Amino acid sequence: MVPPMGNRSSGTDDAAARPSTDSASLDDDHSIPALPWQVPLDPAPWWAWALFVVPFIAVPALNSWLWMGARDFLAVGLFTVIGASVVRVAGGVVLYRVEITPTVLKARTSLLVRSLAWQDVDDIEIVDGSVVLTSGKDENEINGIAKDQTAHAALVMQAARDAADDRPVRRSRPRPGIGVAFVLAYLVLAVGAFLLRWHLL
Repeated sequence: MVPPMGNRSSGTDDAAARPSTDSASLDDDHSIPALPWQVPLDPAPWWAWALFVVPFIAVPALNSWLWMGARDFLAVGLFTVIGASVVRVAGGVVLYRVEITPTVLKARTSLLVRSLAWQDVDDIEIVDGSVVLTSGKDENEINGIAKDQTAHAALVMQAARDAADDRPVRRSRPRPGIGVAFVLAYLVLAVGAFLLRWHLL
């Protein structure tokens, strides 16, 4: 999976297809819905949930079993850093919610909620089963869309972008998602298990 709302690798321009909101391109089952509208996404893969949950159990357990010594402090640090990286990557690369509103496109991972104002979108393309929104030099990829729903999602995005021309611009910085609290809790558990095991806390 590719991080949402981030830079897309080049080399796929030949496969790009621009959606059209002409009535001829819509049917009764794929009409433009009322906004806000959630893009239908495939369920998060099992490995993402596993990689996100396992370190919460495995790393604190390992840290609580280590023997006391200078090398053990290094091992605790390495276990904690590696585990935190696994939690961050597993939680950060999977889209859990994509919402189209009249003013912005919102994409949520476990760690961040990012928004892209429609007035900042220069182009919308369909590339290799994903929808790519070009904003200046940045190309933001929305992937993981349910099968046979990519074109419909692109049409809805294009319609929302066209309708937002006369609306006020709504821009916001990325904000933390619930996963940030989980990562902080993981760090407390991982280090705290070692400190409690050796009565340092």
